[in-house]
Amino acid sequence: MTKGSSINQSDLRRSANYRPNIWKDNFLQSLTSKYDKEEYAMQLNKWVIEVKCIFVQELEVTPKIELVDWIQKLGLAGHFEKEIDEFLQNIFVSAQNFNKFSVQDNMHVSTLCFRLLRQHGYHVFPADILSNLFDVTDNSFSSDAKDITELLEATHLSLDGEKVLDDAKKFAINWLKDAVNNKQLIPKYVIERVVHALELPSHWRVPWFDVKWHVKQYQTKKHMDSVLLELSKLNFNITQAKLQKEVKELSRWWEKLGLKKVMVFARNRLVESFMCAVGVASEAKYRSLRKWLTKIIIFVLMIDDVYDVQASYQELMAFTMAFQRWDAKELDEVPEYMKICFNALQDVTDEIAYEVGGEKNFNMVLQCLKKTWIEFCKALFVEAKWSKMGYIPSLQEYLSNASITSSGPLILIHSYIATMHELTNEIVEFSHTYQDLVYHVSLIIRLCNDLATAEAEKERGDAASSIACYMNEMEVSEEKARKHIQDIINSAWKKINGLCSTQNVLIEPFFNQAKNAARMAHTLYLNGDGFGIQDRDTKKHILSLLVKPF
Repeated sequence: MTKGSSINQSDLRRSANYRPNIWKDNFLQSLTSKYDKEEYAMQLNKWVIEVKCIFVQELEVTPKIELVDWIQKLGLAGHFEKEIDEFLQNIFVSAQNFNKFSVQDNMHVSTLCFRLLRQHGYHVFPADILSNLFDVTDNSFSSDAKDITELLEATHLSLDGEKVLDDAKKFAINWLKDAVNNKQLIPKYVIERVVHALELPSHWRVPWFDVKWHVKQYQTKKHMDSVLLELSKLNFNITQAKLQKEVKELSRWWEKLGLKKVMVFARNRLVESFMCAVGVASEAKYRSLRKWLTKIIIFVLMIDDVYDVQASYQELMAFTMAFQRWDAKELDEVPEYMKICFNALQDVTDEIAYEVGGEKNFNMVLQCLKKTWIEFCKALFVEAKWSKMGYIPSLQEYLSNASITSSGPLILIHSYIATMHELTNEIVEFSHTYQDLVYHVSLIIRLCNDLATAEAEKERGDAASSIACYMNEMEVSEEKARKHIQDIINSAWKKINGLCSTQNVLIEPFFNQAKNAARMAHTLYLNGDGFGIQDRDTKKHILSLLVKPF
């Protein structure tokens, strides 16, 4: 651990210069869709049955595995869970019985098969499928860009210690970059997919946010199935109609709450928070979870701005103590906005605890939610203390605290209680049982944020980011520090891949949402601060998600 200068920062109010909210309530309430009518639901069911018939009738492995892939990419997996599970189970059993895959001579299908099996929790290894296809040391790869892209996508499902996949990833990245830079004769739609995968692999992307892009890709296929295509478009439009109703309801709640008027210094990001909630759980059955997540993400942003931007150190001491005791009486001597914010958060937390636990289990759920909020604010106070002291922690000290301030634990505890089939005392053990998963998802959220916002936060005088901590500790350049942070993200994904490798249908929804929380961070911070500057990539996602149907 090292210390920076000992000059104390002033307790003067600062300004983050956040841009104003661009999504007005009047606009949100004006959103309409014809796809909430029963006739469209009936048409959807009709096409689902037709595709199921196609699925059953197709006997060949190669077209069937590609059909499964497209069903997932087009956002339709929820309609075909049984068919997909049975097919992949048959492939896995076949491989175990005969110690080989019937598609080993086809690189594209073989790598696709490997990726899908790992995505669905099957314990397959590179040697099971890929051993006859490549040897990185002699570069005996296919020269087809589609094959190399599929290989790159598959390598992102790697686990710790799988050097062959690490080597394959490096090879694929270099090969594809050369192909793009040298303008090889590759079809335009293939080039688009190559660029897409190099920018961010599909395993790190929010699946629902990529549906429209995949529809465009699917339309370029020679043997595209028109029913599957139309089903995907209709499914997206019906889902969009439901999401419009949800965001309208949330906007009415937000307007009525009035918190944005008393906390004008903080980020007013209702719709962006809702976007994140959809990214974590887009399925219709998780409507309540989306409502909860939207509300807690709003509070995360506003409370973060209290600590980072607005409050004095003395005020933060009182604010943190109020959280620790979960008692507004601790806020007698602080600005009125702190009291209003704290009381509003208490109300939302009580509301969620009652929705989940009812009268019988209300206190059990409330204690878990309270504990997570308390830890969040205590960790924010640690950062405020570091900032006031001019203290630069070691990277590990920073990460231990930042994994909490990332909001990952808050998001995942709400996800967990929403996906539990039965409310039991296991909820009390959540932070212990899933400690590693929560930590590595939280690392990705925090480090993606740091890579995008470090410069702006440095200019504001915020506490040191992971980049600054590593630069200070190891005495290296910013470029090397950024590379190290990216390496930690890569390693965290390997941990997550291993921890979420299961076929337990009861816990699988929670694992999927945990991965989506990490993916949401990549989406938000891919090209800058998606919360701070919301009229770039974030706006495009929201327009696609809520405003523009197929």
